[in-house]
Amino acid sequence: MIKRQDIYFVAGFVLLFLPFFVSNKVYDAYTQFNHYHGFFMAFIKFAILATLGEVIGLRIKTGKYTQPGFGILPRAIVWGFLGITIKLAFIIFASGTPAFLEYMGLHDAKTIFTGSFTPAKLLIAFSISAAMNLIYAPVMMTLHKITDTHILSTGGTVKGLLTPIPFSNILTGLNWNVQWNFVFKKTIPFFWIPAHTITFLMPSDFRVLFAALLGIVLGIILAVANMKK
Repeated sequence: MIKRQDIYFVAGFVLLFLPFFVSNKVYDAYTQFNHYHGFFMAFIKFAILATLGEVIGLRIKTGKYTQPGFGILPRAIVWGFLGITIKLAFIIFASGTPAFLEYMGLHDAKTIFTGSFTPAKLLIAFSISAAMNLIYAPVMMTLHKITDTHILSTGGTVKGLLTPIPFSNILTGLNWNVQWNFVFKKTIPFFWIPAHTITFLMPSDFRVLFAALLGIVLGIILAVANMKK
């Protein structure tokens, strides 16, 4: 059932992004700033969008957008730093995978990847997405699960977030059945690899925006997985 809080949430979301659609100057300023300050913008975008995803996930599970101990601000901080690593992964795998494919015999893979759409470019984009999601994503998702557990166990405060994280205790106490059978085995092959294949088919100026929007979906999926019994 739609509640008043849902209307406020949607209105706030629309107002946040409306200037980018109605003003070319705002959008151009964003793209230029993003080009020269990519890591800073990655922090901001994932701090906002992925955290929104977790908030939506909480709403789906509990009917509320927040609750005591949930820790919206600490989650935003964590997502900001994870966003920096995601930006870094995009750079590394978008450059390294075509080089690897050339080494394996796919001639001019780097040139094909930067050209117009062809079946070969689709193969390269899929290869980049598969490499990134099979090598980087499980580490990032596990780290996020650890920090999420730490935030919840320290009361959802920034001060609690800054306390030492008991990695060993959290790792041994994780629900690996959910982490492996849902987060890894289902979301990576059936959602993230196809989704990021589309990402890497896009012009570079649009990949960041699309990845940021996927951050909302990522937040929802991981939030639901975190609360899954």
